[in-house]
Amino acid sequence: MALLVAREAVMNRFRPSLHLFNLTEQQWRVLRALSSVHQVEVMDLAKATCLLAPSLSRILRDLEARGLVAREHPEADMRRSLISISSNGLMLIDAVAPLSEGTYAEITETFGKERMELLHGLLKELTQALDALPQRDHSGVELDGEVAGLLNERRRGRPRSGSG
Repeated sequence: MALLVAREAVMNRFRPSLHLFNLTEQQWRVLRALSSVHQVEVMDLAKATCLLAPSLSRILRDLEARGLVAREHPEADMRRSLISISSNGLMLIDAVAPLSEGTYAEITETFGKERMELLHGLLKELTQALDALPQRDHSGVELDGEVAGLLNERRRGRPRSGSG
């Protein structure tokens, strides 16, 4: 919860400038990632931006409709999609970047440069430590009757009942 609360506090500083340009934080993340590569496959972009493929698909559709990204299908494999940022997307990056960089500077000044560097290092270490753990498979876990019932109700879209 502490990580989520901190993320929300940070994003609250960025959202007003993104809204000026009719961008969501996820769209901005995609554009920033695309601005650093020539082209990228959709699944690699999803991983780089920490977005689920269905969400990324919707975001790319919206960005493509706005002329900010381009999609190419290589002739060798029409199932693959290569995504790139368009010249309009690069112009938008150039327009938003100064506001974004100003927000980064404000956060760093408020929190302290040394503490920000320490935080970045600790978050990187946390990510590496968790990525090194084996993946968990909960498919064989047996749940008690009450928990299983609540999960089944939730899956069927029924509201929870009881005092609980």
